[in-house]
Amino acid sequence: MHDAVVNCIRFSIYVYIIISICYYKYYTMLRKLRIGLATVFFLLVTALFLDFTGSVHLWFGWMAKVQFLPAVLAMNFVVVALLVVLTLLFGRVYCSVICPLGVMQDIFAWLGKKAKKNRYTYSPAKNWLRYIVLVLFVVSLVLGGGVPAKLIAPYSAYGRIAGNILAPVWQWGNNALAYLAERADSYAFYETEVWLKSGLTLAIAVLTLLVLAFLAWRGGRTYCNTICPVGTVLGFLSRFSWLRPVMDTSKCVDCGLCSKNCKSSCIDLSAHSIDYSRCVACMDCIEKCRKGAIRYAHKPSQGASCQCDASKTEKVSDSRRAFLAGGAAFVASTALKAQKMKVDGGLAAIEDKVAPQREQHILPSGALSARQFAQHCTSCQLCVSACPNGVLRPSSDLSRLMQPEMSYERGYCRPECTRCADVCPTGAIRPITREEKSSVQIGHAVWVRKNCIPVRDGQSCGNCERHCPTGAIQMVPLEEGGKKRLKIPVVNTERCIGCGACENLCPARPFSAIYVEGHDTHRII
Repeated sequence: MHDAVVNCIRFSIYVYIIISICYYKYYTMLRKLRIGLATVFFLLVTALFLDFTGSVHLWFGWMAKVQFLPAVLAMNFVVVALLVVLTLLFGRVYCSVICPLGVMQDIFAWLGKKAKKNRYTYSPAKNWLRYIVLVLFVVSLVLGGGVPAKLIAPYSAYGRIAGNILAPVWQWGNNALAYLAERADSYAFYETEVWLKSGLTLAIAVLTLLVLAFLAWRGGRTYCNTICPVGTVLGFLSRFSWLRPVMDTSKCVDCGLCSKNCKSSCIDLSAHSIDYSRCVACMDCIEKCRKGAIRYAHKPSQGASCQCDASKTEKVSDSRRAFLAGGAAFVASTALKAQKMKVDGGLAAIEDKVAPQREQHILPSGALSARQFAQHCTSCQLCVSACPNGVLRPSSDLSRLMQPEMSYERGYCRPECTRCADVCPTGAIRPITREEKSSVQIGHAVWVRKNCIPVRDGQSCGNCERHCPTGAIQMVPLEEGGKKRLKIPVVNTERCIGCGACENLCPARPFSAIYVEGHDTHRII
């Protein structure tokens, strides 16, 4: 997988270099190439959060791992180095091609053009805000990845939007097709359960979408150039990029079309300069210039002026686009309901389970410890979207807000499933084999006597013993003698791996008679 990531990035770089050489004088082709690559990346990254079959992750899971911040947290130095080289060669193409949040803002920009053309203007950069946010972000990561860092991380912010707003709509559409296919005696589609994993995380995702849409509509790339820590870091590197838009003052007629169409508001027409720390290499200015006064070149031509002094040429984005889809997505998402479970042909309704009060939350097997997990997890929700068992969900606890945690009301963590470890791009859940997972103790089962059916109702059960994959539960007589010889479970905590099969399959309602208590540090058994 590592080689595949490197090869894909290398291929993209080669393609960009070849096109740059072949169409050196036909700059509109560069913009079309940029839009094409951005569309591919945006759709496939979005599909990672919408896919519930696992097929998209099999082929394109590497697209999440080439995102800048996940690569840094995963200490994938090869990917980080390639992204740095990409920026030094072509400028901030990462922000306009690879980053899904940046591409989403460009979509808002395209919609905004329908309402008003030539809506932008130059504005000075707010460097003090950019660097203050960056420092606070880095400090937050060093201290264990606080909530503010997770809120402004670009890839994670988009992941929560896709996973909490778009995914339910996608699944409802799939269920509608499954319903129609069933009526036509076809099994091309199958229904999937749609349920609200976390109301608080949904609210944060909706608020993030609204804020980003407003900022994009008002000022284009305001978020990217004033708040986004990745944009600030790459903006510093892009000042030294080999290829960049260059203004030729001998051809410029001061029409202002370049500045009015610059979504980054980084073109100072009065000084004929471009703030390359904020330029995202979208090529819009090159396409709009009717005199050919702006070129994408490695050095200024004669008579050209290329000033890179950030203190004079930076700006904040000004106007942008109309926001359309947020309201509809919010209404759809807030309508999420868990499907009521039925048995006996739908005649008897089973009461929904209630999560127990755990002293320690449960983390997936690939997470070495709670501390290590908190330092690397950015709460992108990709593992939550990919979990086929309905075990992972965002935490509502303020101390670990939006971080995924395990709970077994809707399923249990099957020992043969490693999907969360396979898709995690940050290293918070490290890759693990099926054999290794079966020997990792993430928690242990705890028996609650008052809830147990043999004790409470006087009926035989033994579900927990029958379904324990490690044989950690043994049934022993409740009382010596007697006619029924009822049995109760005894847990061998040394063999229990905390998979939650006993808790999930316990027939006691609403609280299971046996539940899993998490471990702060995972152990090998």
